[in-house]
Amino acid sequence: MVQKLPFLKESPSQTAGPYVHIGTNPNWVEITGVWNEDLGLVLVGPETKGERIVIKGRVFDGAGDPLKDALIEIWQADAAGLYNSPQEKRGKADPSFVGWGRQPADGATGEYRFETIKPGRVPYKDGRLMAPHITVWIVARGINTGLHTRLYFSDEEAANAECPVLARIAHKARVPTLVATRTEENGLPTYTFNIHIQGEKETVFFDI
Repeated sequence: MVQKLPFLKESPSQTAGPYVHIGTNPNWVEITGVWNEDLGLVLVGPETKGERIVIKGRVFDGAGDPLKDALIEIWQADAAGLYNSPQEKRGKADPSFVGWGRQPADGATGEYRFETIKPGRVPYKDGRLMAPHITVWIVARGINTGLHTRLYFSDEEAANAECPVLARIAHKARVPTLVATRTEENGLPTYTFNIHIQGEKETVFFDI
């Protein structure tokens, strides 16, 4: 006799917060003894190749208020444009560079901050070089699905102009929402990248 295979019902959705930090950043919420250091805090070491930079900013909701419980992750290539991944087939990435980071927004100001290196250019699927960029993933209370976007650099105008991904954005007026502004902070190039979930300044998000 053929066994009946009833369809399973979809589980109800759930937002990432407000308890996401307990599982991902226990030390940050003063839960000690899980591990010595929360994963993703440090991307670079003394031997890491490339230009040291700082990435910082805040995540804003549709009303323009900072999300103080946001969690931000970044992925990027090393200074030579290679990823620290088993899937990287173009060469060997810098073993002293992690290529991935995770930071919670500051509970008082809502600011996130990463110390990393400026990434090299990576080829698009058709071989054309993309502009230097960092992939950014955001979750917070009220966000059912993590949001993906990209950070590009304001001092890479020529590369940005020929980037095949930026060229695919139909509404060119929204391209600046992906570009981080460069300043200097304690002698380090510092790029400010504010992310707007909704509203007039809404950041471009990628469906991946």
